[in-house]
Amino acid sequence: MAHTSRNIVLGLIGVGIAGGLLYVTFRPEPVPVDLHTVDRGHFEITVDADGTTRVVEVFEVSAPIAGVAQRSPVRVGDPVTGGETVVALVEPISPGLLDARTRMQSEAAVTEAEAALHVAETDLARAREDYIFAKSHFDRTSELVERGVASITRLEEAQQLFAITNAALEAANARIAQAEGGLRRTKAALVETSGNGENDTCCMSLLAPTDGVVLDIDEVSARPVTSGERLLTIGDPGQIELVADLLTSDAVSLPPNAHATVERWGGPPLQAKLAYVEPAARMKVSALGIEEQRVDVVFDITTPPEQRPDLGHEFAVYLRIVTYEEEDALLIPLSAAFRTDDYWAAFRADGDRVTRVPVDLGARNGRLAVVESGLEPGDRIVEHPRDDLTDGALIEERTTF
Repeated sequence: MAHTSRNIVLGLIGVGIAGGLLYVTFRPEPVPVDLHTVDRGHFEITVDADGTTRVVEVFEVSAPIAGVAQRSPVRVGDPVTGGETVVALVEPISPGLLDARTRMQSEAAVTEAEAALHVAETDLARAREDYIFAKSHFDRTSELVERGVASITRLEEAQQLFAITNAALEAANARIAQAEGGLRRTKAALVETSGNGENDTCCMSLLAPTDGVVLDIDEVSARPVTSGERLLTIGDPGQIELVADLLTSDAVSLPPNAHATVERWGGPPLQAKLAYVEPAARMKVSALGIEEQRVDVVFDITTPPEQRPDLGHEFAVYLRIVTYEEEDALLIPLSAAFRTDDYWAAFRADGDRVTRVPVDLGARNGRLAVVESGLEPGDRIVEHPRDDLTDGALIEERTTF
């Protein structure tokens, strides 16, 4: 009896071992998967773009005359006060030295002008004598007419002669002024500036047009400049805006007062608000050789200046511009959804098995999708499902370290 009971126990143990070996041998191998818990959160769609900063109002100081700009009295970054700080010095251009031929021509012109002035003086003397004689003749004739000795006709002739000589005298005076001006002009051609005379003019001082700091100086050293040539720029670094270069299709999709997060400028993220979109676009060739129509979009920084003291003019920034956002949205990774037939689906984990469930997706960005129906908060879904994963398949969660 004891031998029979022992044989039965040993037989049962053998059957159990054999059954376990068969189960291990023929059971399906679980598929390792990554699981994600469905939850609610903030969702947004952004347009990402590189941008630059710029001072809102930049003032350019230009040379008002041609001459020599002296070495800059200010440096980049120096604070300036409008109407007080001298920001540039321009010395008027000096006449060049005369060669022998030009000097001889100028001296001959001076001699000619002096002779013309002498002729004009002679004409003036003669006109003055004629005027004196005509006036005296007119006075005598007037007296004779009053006494009845001379006729009215003779008086009219004397009056006409007097008017003619008076006009000739005025013309002679005008020729004197003309000749004197010509002489001064020809003498001016002989003037040469030595550079050390007491009457040399140096220099024209240019004052800052507004309060701010010096943003840029075209050339620190002294150099010749032409009239209207830019010397330096001035602006207030506390008043900065952002400019991003966007595709026109992205620019027109921006909502009014769209907000953006400013990153990669060297400090903590900043906040900005859309100010305006430039009215004119331009064609630009991309790095891949594709012609694109792009437009500048301008943003105002809403973060207070004291939180961005190191942000300056023409700094590089990176903008994440929000075009759509939704609060308390049911979100899943876009990598967990896949197309099957004509609808979206996902694998939901039910214990150690998965169930393929259809889902309705709403808005999507490059990482997340909004679930309209098909899943609930707390559901666990498979991320990056394998091609051989099927409905009802055995799974095990992949261990991450």
